[in-house]
Amino acid sequence: MKYLPLSDMCAYYRGEAYFGQGTGSIVLDDVSCVGNETSLYQQCSHGSPLSHNCGHSEDVGVVCPAPFDGSVRLVGGSNSSEGRVEVYHSGSWGTVCDDSWDYRDASVVCRQLGYGSGTALTDAYFGQGTGSIFMDDVACTGYELFLTNCSHTTSHNCRHSEDAGVRCSHTCFSRSVRLVGGSNSFEGRVEVCSSGSWGTVCDDYWDYRDATVVCRQLGLGQASATAFSGAYFGQGTGSIVMDDVHCTGSELYLTSCPHRTFHNCGHSEDAGVRCSYICIDGSVRLVGGSSNLEGRVEVCRNGSWGTVCDDAWGTNDATVVCRQLGYSVTGTAYSNAYFGQGTGSIVMDNVACTGSESYLTNCSHTTNHNCRHSEDAGVSCAGSSSVNAGALAGVIVGGIFGGIIFLIFVIAVIA
Repeated sequence: MKYLPLSDMCAYYRGEAYFGQGTGSIVLDDVSCVGNETSLYQQCSHGSPLSHNCGHSEDVGVVCPAPFDGSVRLVGGSNSSEGRVEVYHSGSWGTVCDDSWDYRDASVVCRQLGYGSGTALTDAYFGQGTGSIFMDDVACTGYELFLTNCSHTTSHNCRHSEDAGVRCSHTCFSRSVRLVGGSNSFEGRVEVCSSGSWGTVCDDYWDYRDATVVCRQLGLGQASATAFSGAYFGQGTGSIVMDDVHCTGSELYLTSCPHRTFHNCGHSEDAGVRCSYICIDGSVRLVGGSSNLEGRVEVCRNGSWGTVCDDAWGTNDATVVCRQLGYSVTGTAYSNAYFGQGTGSIVMDNVACTGSESYLTNCSHTTNHNCRHSEDAGVSCAGSSSVNAGALAGVIVGGIFGGIIFLIFVIAVIA
């Protein structure tokens, strides 16, 4: 294996099969690295290969995010959930002064890193840092999504002997949400914290409005939200804590949406979300329907979404849209902005599919048009009881959103 040069990044681990359980052999156990090794297998201390006392419920994962302004990391602790707080700004890491530092500030740091509540530590408890001190007089309310969103000053009267630290709890906050099992941190199975533990959401009535609320709650309010059903990102475990979610799309928290806490679901119905800052040319989505099975057809072109004119729009065209979205069903075509008028560009007109194409943009069409949004085309894929997993898996999403690159590595499990 070739190891990527991520020495300037803040890597942290995720235990307990956070990214899903693997299969086959468990190769390594009791791994103990110093942190400067270049080969996990050859240079880090570990038990004999294939010798372990573990199950796949203990599979470990790693997140190696490229830092961006406002990123935080913990340095100098005995594990990844504690340490001196460092903040990334203008290409370098700096520390935080402990003036007024308390549990509310610590809790924001821990939440930003995916943990629960936090304990504040002062006076360089985890050792003195070096370089700049980027923040002082931090005064969080405790509800901010990022430490840099808290009230603070960038000038200071501190030394590194006053570097702030935190110790994070692994217990989650009620009504918090997270995304699990995706190829990056902007997509995954939706999990909600209830009574101190994580549970999943049933996909009954799950659509883009619910997905929009999840993305907003995660601080990705400007992202394009896509809803996924049928445990697209893998089945979760434990409780199913929400069902029949009906968000308007304006709520700040998913748990503020109308929903039921009892359910008739299995984990094969776990809901998922993708919060995309860019779309992939040729992608399609359905907008404005009562569920993710119907809506106004929108197509990605040059990184942004546009609509399709309904000239010559018919069953074959609708069927191709449904197939591209992973639904094996004959689609129903709608015209005259049945699901509401879109905005922006009209990117396709005179679409004439044979019905066998895999992508709508493969169909005969023109890119110039004589239409208005009152002619936006729509589709219903309702009546499909199954999702074509192969078609869905064929949509490849590069994990690059908003300039942030997240690389997720899981220790190799060799069959």
